Amino acid sequence: MSAAEPLLRVENLAVTFGGNSVVRDISFTVSPGECLALVGESGSGKSVTARSLIGLAGPGSQVHADILEVAGVDARTLSQRRWSALRGRQVGFILQDALTSLDPLRTVGKEIDDALRLHSTGSGAQRAARVIELLVAVGLDDPIRRASQRSGELSGGMRQRALIASAIALEPALIIADEPTTALDATIAASVMDLLGNLRQGGSGMLLISHDLAAVAAVADSIAVMQAGRIVERGAAVQILNDPQHPYTRALLAAVPAGKPRFTRLSPATESGDSVSSRTAGPVAPNGQPAAVVQPLLSARGLSKTFLLGKSTGFTAVRHVDFELLPGRTLGLVGESGSGKTTTARMALGLLAPSAGTVELFGQPWSSVPESVRRTHRSSLGAIYQDPLSSFDPRLSTGALLADALSLGGTRNPRARTGEINELLQLVGLEPGMAARNPATLSGGQRQRLAIARALAPKPRVLICDEPVSALDVSIQAQVLDLLDELQQRFGLSYLFISHDLSVIRHMSDQVLVMRAGEVVESGSTEQVFTDPAHEYTRALLSAAPLNLPVRRVSRESMLEGSSEAGKIEGPH
Repeated sequence: MSAAEPLLRVENLAVTFGGNSVVRDISFTVSPGECLALVGESGSGKSVTARSLIGLAGPGSQVHADILEVAGVDARTLSQRRWSALRGRQVGFILQDALTSLDPLRTVGKEIDDALRLHSTGSGAQRAARVIELLVAVGLDDPIRRASQRSGELSGGMRQRALIASAIALEPALIIADEPTTALDATIAASVMDLLGNLRQGGSGMLLISHDLAAVAAVADSIAVMQAGRIVERGAAVQILNDPQHPYTRALLAAVPAGKPRFTRLSPATESGDSVSSRTAGPVAPNGQPAAVVQPLLSARGLSKTFLLGKSTGFTAVRHVDFELLPGRTLGLVGESGSGKTTTARMALGLLAPSAGTVELFGQPWSSVPESVRRTHRSSLGAIYQDPLSSFDPRLSTGALLADALSLGGTRNPRARTGEINELLQLVGLEPGMAARNPATLSGGQRQRLAIARALAPKPRVLICDEPVSALDVSIQAQVLDLLDELQQRFGLSYLFISHDLSVIRHMSDQVLVMRAGEVVESGSTEQVFTDPAHEYTRALLSAAPLNLPVRRVSRESMLEGSSEAGKIEGPH
């Protein structure tokens, strides 16, 4: 192919399943060294589009296009055999969930070697050397050891890097990456995006699929925004991010919490005109400081937890954690996976006994008393989890779940509490008619609203929110964050808010604890920690996170002209 010819050319792509149109009128091109980001929420058709481009639309699909050229080949009539030859050699495909994409029974080295064995003529020794070279190129430490490990033995970031190594093994001209950083910690996500940026600088064309405009802003040359199976807006990244024209694009950008001050609304106001700023703000003064000296509702002193791994060995997950949560305030707990955040939350809830230290609730012992004593105060302390569906009893309807929470484990008959159930549903923005539905039939955002309603049912004063929005699309995340803000100001609730997303923590929190390897490495007011971090780890987290939407202002052509060989992945010589 000529360097000037597009690697991917699509005109009027349409995909249907069983007569239902899920993608229509899709047209775009991707040239060598260019990154096009396809952005939209779940159900917008992004992933279906990506899979259709490489013959993986799925059973029952019908794919039509006026033009569908992949690496110079008319892909509309390719057989599966010819698709198999094209994928891997000409097109690399990076999936979102590396844990399910990699065979858990085979080593990472064998997974990467498959592409080399099927599409190249090198010897076994040459392929083994190339596997190590690729693992080095994607930034994995101790590559010889990693090549001998299975996916379950690697962290999420390591698995994603291994998947990228497999996708680029044959140096494909075109790379399609479908949500490659979703659910990864900030520093891991940043390193994966840096790696993709290096590949792009090396001349690879890239189609980057994401629901997060902040994630793609630093890499993409151009952005196409999808809604309900159509592209509603497209343009240069600078234009889309700074001057969006379509209401849906503007809503997506407004929903990103990066750079949005505390209590700034992220989602559109309701029809009634209610907004966060119009509500009464509990015991907090207008300047954001406590209105008076008050006692903490929840506090920890010297909190530690060691898990025994054998008769004489153990793993310390949390070490000497101190915190105080004041009335009407939010304490953000931030750190990467494995930092000890959830273990700390479980001890605060009284679900896990600390190995050392104490937790107090309302100034009284909490962690050191029997459960029979804690039970009398359980209604004052609620929790909202990352995956609400797994915390719901699958046998219960939405109404029964709320009836159970209202009665503190008594009757599960929703008819006896119809009025209270409807009031709770309306409080979190759900229709009363949803009381009869099974939670499994609700959307992700509806389930999270139900989880909040259930947590509010016993009228708690403190809510522990453990990654409550990490699995949600950005606009649904915005709605849930706005709801939590409104409820806090309406009822004076206190939140211990746990997240690995620094932009969410900054938007939601008054005070912040930064955890690493089980320890609090930094604490203070949100603005102090984010604007003048004292610890090196905090500075590293902040530098990796898109706290404000970055915008590419360098053209693809000028980047290619000035690019160095650094970061370029070379083939075997």
